[in-house]
Amino acid sequence: MQICMDWRSVKFDWNKARAFLVTAEEGSLSAAARALGMAQPTLGRQVDGLEQELGVVLFERVGRGLTLTPSGMELLEHVRGMGEAAGRVSLVALGQSQALEGPISISASETYAAVLLPPIVTKLRKLEPGIHVEIVVSNHASDLLRREADIAIRNFRPTEPDLIAKKIGMADAILYATPDYVAKLGNPKTPYDLRHADFINLDRSGGMLKGLNSLGLGLTEANFPLLTESYLVMWELVKQGAAIGVLDAQIGDAEPTVVRVLPDLEPLQFPIWLVAHRELTTSRRIRRVYDFLIEELKR
Repeated sequence: MQICMDWRSVKFDWNKARAFLVTAEEGSLSAAARALGMAQPTLGRQVDGLEQELGVVLFERVGRGLTLTPSGMELLEHVRGMGEAAGRVSLVALGQSQALEGPISISASETYAAVLLPPIVTKLRKLEPGIHVEIVVSNHASDLLRREADIAIRNFRPTEPDLIAKKIGMADAILYATPDYVAKLGNPKTPYDLRHADFINLDRSGGMLKGLNSLGLGLTEANFPLLTESYLVMWELVKQGAAIGVLDAQIGDAEPTVVRVLPDLEPLQFPIWLVAHRELTTSRRIRRVYDFLIEELKR
């Protein structure tokens, strides 16, 4: 049966509509909560509230995920258009701002947000106290076109034509473990010596296994008894001596409780990009922070 409802005649809270939109796109409340940087119960209440206001059921639970009902699918088309329009209006308005004071949001992964950004943001605040900074912590790429952040630190080059990007440089990903764990492995000297070592997996798709094996380690899935999507949790496990982890050398080498595993092993390398929406370059505040981040990250 086709649902025929004029959604345009219904008034509802955009925050609730956005919660619905991201949940529909992510497929679960937990994934949507991570993408939006909010608590899952809060997100669930917003989706429930929208269903109550509209008087329809938008999702059906399937296993651990959610699937859209016919009403939800119909609503999704309209809300997605509203989101794109709202993003364009917000970007144009912000791009015309010449005020240096005001808010700005910077998106970064957990480790960059926790280790690299605090001293940089502290220095920025001393120089520009009128700029209020929000750090958006996400291990997934924030959608700059939808204003999930104003500026993002990423490890890949964006392909969207409306985004501008500056390559900061290349970072080395190094194997780390505690000295005791390295000694338990017999102080390995070659990649073959790590055939019985435990590693902490950060990637369900197998990308980490493939990347490490490109260095000649010859690992299997049995070498990854630990899995987490959190870089901070991974790093704590490494410092506790649970297994071997992989992290940016700039961060790993500064931690006194761990050492490099196979110090002469060729590192995995990945780029660091600073990304912003093209229209934001006309904003004095965005340009100031963007240029400042480039200068500081290159240090």
